Amino acid sequence: MKIRDMLRQNKFTLSFEVFPPKREGNVESLYSTVDNLIRCNPHFISVTYGAGGSTRDKTVEIASHIKNEHGQEVLAHLTCVGTTRHDIGRILDDLKDKHLENILALRGDPPQGKDVFMKTKGGFGYANELVEFIKEHDDFCIGVAGYPEKHLEAPSMAADMENLKRKVDAGGNFIITQLFFINDVFHRFRDLAVNRKISVPIIPGIFPLFNYSQISRIGSLCDPAIPSQLLDKLYKVRDKNEEVQKYGIEHAIRQCEDLLSNEVSGLHFCCMNKSDHVLEIVRQLSIPTQKTTSADEYY
Repeated sequence: MKIRDMLRQNKFTLSFEVFPPKREGNVESLYSTVDNLIRCNPHFISVTYGAGGSTRDKTVEIASHIKNEHGQEVLAHLTCVGTTRHDIGRILDDLKDKHLENILALRGDPPQGKDVFMKTKGGFGYANELVEFIKEHDDFCIGVAGYPEKHLEAPSMAADMENLKRKVDAGGNFIITQLFFINDVFHRFRDLAVNRKISVPIIPGIFPLFNYSQISRIGSLCDPAIPSQLLDKLYKVRDKNEEVQKYGIEHAIRQCEDLLSNEVSGLHFCCMNKSDHVLEIVRQLSIPTQKTTSADEYY
C-alpha cells in the first residue's frame, strides 16, 4: 500500500527506520529486530541506503524481505550518490518487480572520506531531479526529506525551504524530517512550510538516544540543537548506557506527547537496528497504529 494512501485514510502513520548491516552475519539479527518492531503494528518500516550508496543492493534486498516475507509495508531509501540515470532506472525496475512502491528520494551524503557531494556523470545533482525522474518512471509513492534546522549545506533556512518546495513540486507526496530534540524547531519548520504553500503531510523524525557516543555522531551529520538540561544529565551518566537510555526514552516520550497534541502526521523513529527502547516509547504513548493492540502484546 502506498504511504500517501495510508496518510489519506488514517491521517497518521507510525514508522521505524532500520539500516542494512555492514556484516552479512548481522542480517538475521536485523530481521529479528524487525519482527519485534512489527509486533506494535507500524504502518511502514524504512530501509536506509547507506553512506555514499555503500549498501545499495542490500537496501533493495532487505526492503524486499521485510515486505514479502514479513508482510510489512516498506519505504526504500534511494539517493543520487554514485549512480547514473541508467543505474537509477534499473533500481526502480527492481523495486517494482519486488512489489516495493514507496521510495524516500534523497540527494545523499558524500561518500566516507569526502567532504563535498559530487554529482556522478550522467546522474543527478539534486533530490528534486531524482524525484522528477522517479515520477516519470512509474507510479511510485515518493517521500522527501525536510530539515527543521536546515540542511548543513544550505546558506539559510529560507533557501532550504525553497529546496523543499522544489522537491514537493517535483512530485514528493510526503515529508519525513531530519531528527531534532527541541520541538519548537519542528513547529517553526512546519509553520514555514505552510507559509510557503507546502501542503503535503510532514512526519517528524525522532531519534531516542541510547548511548552517549551518539551525540558526537549525529552532530557531524546534522548538528541538531540539544537542550542543555538533557546534555547535562547525559554527561553525568555518560559511561552508563542504561542510564543514558533511560534519559533518552524520557526525552523522546516528552517530545512525542507534545507532537501528538499538535496533531502531527506521524512519528518516524530512527531505532538504529534496536527495538527495546522504541517499543518502550510506543508502549507508554497512545499512538495510533495499523490496528488496535494492547500494551501487553508488545512483550
